[in-house]
Amino acid sequence: MIFRLDERILFPDPQLAEEDGLLAVGGDLSPERLTLAYGNGIFPWYSEGEPILWFSPHERFVLYPQELKISKSMRQVIRSNKFMVSFDTAFAEVISNCAQAERVDQDGTWITSDMQQAYIKLHQLGYAHSVEVWQDNDLVGGLYGIQVGHVFCGESMFSKTSNASKLALITLCQTGKYNMIDCQVHTDHLASLGAKMISRAAYLNVLKHQENIKFPL
Repeated sequence: MIFRLDERILFPDPQLAEEDGLLAVGGDLSPERLTLAYGNGIFPWYSEGEPILWFSPHERFVLYPQELKISKSMRQVIRSNKFMVSFDTAFAEVISNCAQAERVDQDGTWITSDMQQAYIKLHQLGYAHSVEVWQDNDLVGGLYGIQVGHVFCGESMFSKTSNASKLALITLCQTGKYNMIDCQVHTDHLASLGAKMISRAAYLNVLKHQENIKFPL
């Protein structure tokens, strides 16, 4: 059953999601609704012109920082110091680049203009964070996501040069501030770093034990 949301800031039980993870339709992208959603393992995912669709997949692809795998070639990239990494210095630029990035088997982007403005607002409130990768003062890669206690719910990443987005994720893991990175869906790129599937029940159990805290990266 797909639930239709109204002006009330609430969501149905994530366990009631459809087989494809779709849980609800409607509502808005207010900070209050978005923070409630992420705290309950729910996220918006829709295209321009569609109503807001809210998902809670049966499985989540996650990366535990202590299980991070860094290849020999990637260690060489890190040691080369060809990139500089920063945190929360160019959030709007990162989300804009993620929206423009071309992706295999995807026509357009789910990061609509409304989504961008909503997440920029979350960033201003201290709930959303970005990691930026620079080369010769140019922004060449990065990622952004939402903080739920010590869980980082990754939303998207982009890379304009080889290894840039991978470096952003590795650096995020090495901050020591997160005990789980939610990567949402499987990719070979993330699997090579040690990400793996867990059940929604296991994912929600982790979220249940998170304090409602905010801290800068």
